[in-house]
Amino acid sequence: MVQFNALLAAFLIVFLLRVLLREGLTLLNIRHLQRHGRRVPEMLHGEIDEGTLSRMTDYTVESSRLATLEEIAGDLLTLAVLFCGVLPWLTGALAGMQLPFVLSGLVFFGTLALAGGMFGLPFDLYRIFGIEKHYGFTTMTFRLWLADLLKNFAISTILMGLLGGAFLSLLHYAEKSWWIWSWLVFASFQLLMLWLYPVVIAPLFNRYEPIQDTDLKEAVMDLANRAGLEISGIYQVDEGKRSRHTNAYFTGLGKTRRIVLYDTLLASSTQQEILSVLAHEIGHWKKRHILKQLIFMEAASLGMFYLFSLLLDWPLLYATFGFPQPVTYAGLLLIGILTGPLFFFLSPLAAAVLRRFEREADDFSRAILGTSAPMVSALKRLARDNLSNLFPHPLYVAFHYSHPPLLERITRLMPRQP
Repeated sequence: MVQFNALLAAFLIVFLLRVLLREGLTLLNIRHLQRHGRRVPEMLHGEIDEGTLSRMTDYTVESSRLATLEEIAGDLLTLAVLFCGVLPWLTGALAGMQLPFVLSGLVFFGTLALAGGMFGLPFDLYRIFGIEKHYGFTTMTFRLWLADLLKNFAISTILMGLLGGAFLSLLHYAEKSWWIWSWLVFASFQLLMLWLYPVVIAPLFNRYEPIQDTDLKEAVMDLANRAGLEISGIYQVDEGKRSRHTNAYFTGLGKTRRIVLYDTLLASSTQQEILSVLAHEIGHWKKRHILKQLIFMEAASLGMFYLFSLLLDWPLLYATFGFPQPVTYAGLLLIGILTGPLFFFLSPLAAAVLRRFEREADDFSRAILGTSAPMVSALKRLARDNLSNLFPHPLYVAFHYSHPPLLERITRLMPRQP
């Protein structure tokens, strides 16, 4: 039986505050958009008409409402798992099977992950084949969606099985030092995935081929050379078989570092616009934003592993949620659930740093190209093509936006009138 005590009360208070603030911000953002999102901004005249702007507003509102429904459903599921005795029952059932510790932990987390994944499927289906299809983005067939689902399941099972097995083995055999060894494994795993993802995992889902446009390839290589960036190749990816959204990105580490362009971006943008977007991405590398984020993530994960080591043997943690005795692999989950809501209140700090990085990358694009005109044109086109929210509420931006709002970016990049 769950015990009501100070720990449980504190968790419920923070959990409820997180829910109220998160959904309050979403509601505030929707109302702000509905109030301001019916008049085309002067700087976008000629690029966006009133019909497109209306579709932008409706798309954001519908997507936000679905996200709210999914978040609240997820919160209710979390509370049900905690308060209905599911976790003590599952650990008891595994104990009755007399499985080894590591295997018991893997089955425990695997069962919960599978249940959580199945819970999210209806929302994913409605998002893709309901909202995204209604607004003309989805080109994916159900067969492709199912193939992606099965591939993701297989890859996640293998990778999380290996990583989870390593963590549980260290937890069981390394005693008090398990957390530092686990962090080293986690940090190494992250670096390995950065290196392997472009050449092993990504090609399982899409076809990557060297860019076909010779002139664009030469222009991109010249841009990379001027920036002093070595890349292994420039690729285009057939993302159009899933969606009409447009994007470009850098990926990989060391010899696997490459530039990837969506085929949808190549089809809809001019060469100068594409170069401006890539110059922005190059700016992230030149300003060491990727390295800074990686260092921060590693430092934060080290702190989290240490926190877990402090709380894992706390008897009150287990007694609160109905465990007759400590089960350390279940303790990992409990600590994660209890501390999770706290990170929402820290998100404005991380988001502010990321938005600063984006401004610096915009500045780099303008400096290396000698003009901001193609970047401004690209941002306007991306706003139209992706039906972006042009009028987010500032508080919503503070918590959720890793990029400055589009109108702010465009205004900042446009030449100042004398």
